[in-house]
Amino acid sequence: MAQRDEGDGPQEHLTTTVEQGRFCVARCVCGWRGPARRARSLARADADGHPSA
Repeated sequence: MAQRDEGDGPQEHLTTTVEQGRFCVARCVCGWRGPARRARSLARADADGHPSA
């Protein structure tokens, strides 16, 4: 995986959702992680709202 230097500009936030047992968690390449949700739609909403947070 390529590393980014600080001078490369803002890091792009790429979010995904990950299943963990009965729960779904939103994650981002920047290290952010949303709360565990039972509803995938809520985890997706967390992921969609992350870059603006």
